[in-house]
Amino acid sequence: MPTDSDTGYDPTLGNKFVFVTGGVMSGLGKGITAASTGRLLKNAGFDVTAVKIDPYLNVDAGTMNPFQHGEVYVLKDGGEVDLDLGNYERFLDEDMTFDHNVTTGKTYRHVIEKERAGDYLGKTVQIIPHITDDIKRRIREAAEGTDVCIVEVGGTVGDIEGMPYLEALRQFAHEQDDNDILFTHVTLVPYSKNGEQKTKPTQHSVKELRSIGLQPDILVGRCEDRLHPDVKEKIALFCDVPTEAVFSNPDVEDIYHVPLMVEEEGLDEYVMEELGLAERALPEDERDNTWRNLVTQETTGEVDIALVGKYDLEDAYMSVNEALKHAGLEKNVDVNVRWVDSDKDDVTESANLTEADGVVVPGGFGARGTEGKIEAIRYARENDVPFLGLCLGFQMAVVEHARNVLGYGEAHSAEMDEETPNPVIDILPEQEHTEDMGGTMRLGAHKTDITPGTLAEDIYESTVCTERHRHRYEVNPEYFEDFAETSMVFSGRAGRRMEILELDDHPYFIGTQFHPEFRSRPTRASPPFVGLLEAVLGERDWADQQEIEV
Repeated sequence: MPTDSDTGYDPTLGNKFVFVTGGVMSGLGKGITAASTGRLLKNAGFDVTAVKIDPYLNVDAGTMNPFQHGEVYVLKDGGEVDLDLGNYERFLDEDMTFDHNVTTGKTYRHVIEKERAGDYLGKTVQIIPHITDDIKRRIREAAEGTDVCIVEVGGTVGDIEGMPYLEALRQFAHEQDDNDILFTHVTLVPYSKNGEQKTKPTQHSVKELRSIGLQPDILVGRCEDRLHPDVKEKIALFCDVPTEAVFSNPDVEDIYHVPLMVEEEGLDEYVMEELGLAERALPEDERDNTWRNLVTQETTGEVDIALVGKYDLEDAYMSVNEALKHAGLEKNVDVNVRWVDSDKDDVTESANLTEADGVVVPGGFGARGTEGKIEAIRYARENDVPFLGLCLGFQMAVVEHARNVLGYGEAHSAEMDEETPNPVIDILPEQEHTEDMGGTMRLGAHKTDITPGTLAEDIYESTVCTERHRHRYEVNPEYFEDFAETSMVFSGRAGRRMEILELDDHPYFIGTQFHPEFRSRPTRASPPFVGLLEAVLGERDWADQQEIEV
């Protein structure tokens, strides 16, 4: 297969598009279905990218409450996006950009700015063609230089805010060759009380889709179990697709097994055949099996990690959970994440904390739950429990040390307490006069210089790392000398900014101002998370190593 040596992109193919819509209800897993298909296409030798369409009016996900919408995922260019982009990065092992997330706010703002500048030469600006044209432009630009672009439309068919996007896709199909586009529709196939798989929700969803002018080429039924053959035939008959175009996507133990399920169903082969890619795909015995081998390996044990936060919602800390899972894949152990609510008064009385093998305090904003996080950090420090603090977790580790080691009992972050006499965490100078909330933090990938001979250098195996950031506050430089007289070492820096901290008298105590979880992949686990598990498993003890070096 002739390819560009740098990207794997085959210029003779042109762009192929797989549009993924959802019906019946949200949260069915259409994003994971799409990402799994993309993973298999990549294994077959194709260069694959993805676009996530979010019909909400927000310009980006940065101002959304994680409890309502899940975590805010940060891309390398600083884009604050929907958590589905994180799944695409993890499954495809490709870095996305802000251009790979299309939102209504972003699209309308661009069109209105053009209207204000007079770019439309006096024309009446309308949904069709101006908004739909902008949507199509964004999709094509994001797909440029790749073989296949998978485009997921958020929400469900029939949502009023999604209508301009479906109209744009209808136009898109009209403008492209038939063998360059596939429409995949993911729906719910529930069980009735008597155990029968019901197809009526799927039929109604497809009817709604067809009323807009879109005919699905592929139907994927989400159900607890595989679809019965007669159910597939019924769906095919009433939805006007071939029986071989109806696929099951049953529940699996772990989302990383979905590509294996999709492969067993033959969805990837059907996609390649319909897009005219089958003859260009790598032979099966030459395809990349790294993913299959990794997620099907037998584990040798399990560890319990306490995750201390204020959002009792797994999606709010999705990337942290996934990064722990990736570290478990690398160390060949199952990781049980045990939730600790930092908003409760007695976190140190929680069995989920005291019986855990390690502690993670993730990022966040606002004062609620911070005292519980500080107590959890103190527990980990005083009891030599392996600890990893991320962003706010890093900052609260500084606060805890200032209070309980330096003796500054009222020390805090200026974000939480503007009147604290010891603001050991203070606002970044460039953030002091910021008024708008959206897209104004220190965001995206930045380089950190690591001090040689430190735990940070040991886990990164380098004196430099590049990780993604999302914060407004930093360690106050006025207190650097005070901390230097204690066991706390700032082992990673970016100019005046402290990026990594560690304790030189603790088996494993590390905090990062950045978010290493955003670059973690199943096939490439994040070093700080791997180090945490190594400490838990007894493979790493920095305090002992320091003694040996002395």
